[in-house]
Amino acid sequence: MNGKVIADRGLNEPKRLRYGKKFPKSRFVMKRIVTVLLLAVLSTSLPSSCATGSSATAKHKPTKEEWNVSTVQHGKASWYSIKTNYGTRTASGERLSNTASTAAHKTLPMGTLVRVTNVANGKSEVVRINDRGPYTKGRIIDVTVGCAERLGFYSRGVVPVKVEVLGKKS
Repeated sequence: MNGKVIADRGLNEPKRLRYGKKFPKSRFVMKRIVTVLLLAVLSTSLPSSCATGSSATAKHKPTKEEWNVSTVQHGKASWYSIKTNYGTRTASGERLSNTASTAAHKTLPMGTLVRVTNVANGKSEVVRINDRGPYTKGRIIDVTVGCAERLGFYSRGVVPVKVEVLGKKS
């Protein structure tokens, strides 16, 4: 047995290779690992639309024609973030996200959808009211920092806006 292959072995005796090494007991596990790794590599090479299924699960973005504007307000808007909010919770109790399309308004009910339009450049975005504020005189709405970047006034800080309160058309 000194490192040689045994020619006459029993059924329960492990098969030996040179130098006395044995086959791993779980050689099928190794085949499964190789198969999983191969599938993972192949799945990353698929086109992005096939891999994510984004066309089937994409959220519907409403167009301007799908909304009924109930009231319009004109004033100044500013932005706020987790750092400027001194915490991560909003007045509605949900966690504040810097990139979400949410805003703070003094009087509108929580969950109200409004369209905020930057008067300086014409960019607009539909946001949901989930917080109270702004507490600075002369401002009518605070949007999240991500929304301010998309509206184009992150660097300016405060801009004139038009706020349209939206409701679904019936």
